[in-house]
Amino acid sequence: MRRDPLDFLSRELDALKQQGLYRQLRILDGEQAHTSTFDHRTVVNLSSNNYLGLTTHPRLRERALEAVRQLGVGSGSVRSIAGTMDIHMELERRLAAFKKTEAVVVFQSGFSANAGTVAAVLSKEDVVISDELNHASIIDGARLSRATIKVFPHKDVDAARSIVKDLPAAQRKLLITDGVFSMDGDLGALPDLCALAEEYGCIMMVDDAHASGVFGANGRGTIDHFGVHGRVDIQVGTLSKAIGALGGYVAGSRALIEFLYHRARPFLFSTSHPPAVAAACIAAIDVLEQEPAIIERLWVNTRFFKAGLKALGFNTGLSESPITPVIAGDGALAMKLSDRLFQEGVFAQGIAFPTVARDKARVRTIVTATHTRDELQFALDAFATVGRELGLI
Repeated sequence: MRRDPLDFLSRELDALKQQGLYRQLRILDGEQAHTSTFDHRTVVNLSSNNYLGLTTHPRLRERALEAVRQLGVGSGSVRSIAGTMDIHMELERRLAAFKKTEAVVVFQSGFSANAGTVAAVLSKEDVVISDELNHASIIDGARLSRATIKVFPHKDVDAARSIVKDLPAAQRKLLITDGVFSMDGDLGALPDLCALAEEYGCIMMVDDAHASGVFGANGRGTIDHFGVHGRVDIQVGTLSKAIGALGGYVAGSRALIEFLYHRARPFLFSTSHPPAVAAACIAAIDVLEQEPAIIERLWVNTRFFKAGLKALGFNTGLSESPITPVIAGDGALAMKLSDRLFQEGVFAQGIAFPTVARDKARVRTIVTATHTRDELQFALDAFATVGRELGLI
């Protein structure tokens, strides 16, 4: 009998179970909403990236259905061959105007936008200077580029400066940070990093995935929030979080976007968005521009929930956004916290190593604009009950 060459994977899974870190996928039955049904249990949903509730917004639904009726369910090709439709170009024009840049290219996901862009613009002769907590897609893109990778401690601009000043002046350098860090919810040091990039001639890049639709005027992101328009060379955003649909995009100069049309491998080798997705994203931009009160509701809910967790005595780190971690420390304890909250009617997913440091395991909560005050208070009451039970407060 042939030996299974993958039997080591079963041993790895057994180790996760012994450590209390093994997780099964929660299955969503119905819509992604502020209160949803997972694994046949109705729970207050604090684990979704659906910041503004746009996954079920009537305007997005109608535009998507209209696109299917008129254009079908798929594009049939990659963008560079036969898969660029008028609706894709319209989406890119609308995003460029929204982000106040010359041009935009849409990718199939935020991950591929980051990884594909970094890998395309750099080579093995170049260097990446990256915040230690940058998203995995940035790390993977840097590795694929074969550039030298220099990592600076989280938000430590002085440390980044020490790296940059010792590099050859002629060497191409990419300085990159998240706009909002996805696990801790704090903001990148954009103004100071922009100044550093300008001083030493670095390409400045910001991954604004968790800021799109959340920060800045009408949700334009951290570049708008910090007032650094024109100082960030490459902006990455997402269409699958606050925008409510699917995909990612890169905003910048016309030359950058034309280059990515020719050299970004995810763009060249992945079928383009279905028309319904592009149409829904255009409708989402309309909502951001015409219904800005929805963003204020997000922030009202965020402030209420953060204050409640703080009053209870939980460790929520340095969050400045709707992403609010409740840090348990030990991985198994964080998973137990998540499981007990679920039993109490609140879905807040546990996060442990390698996604976060071994001693920084947590449940990550995200408040949305569509949560009611009663739902958030219910969640806080559940956190109080379980937190005391587990000795976290």
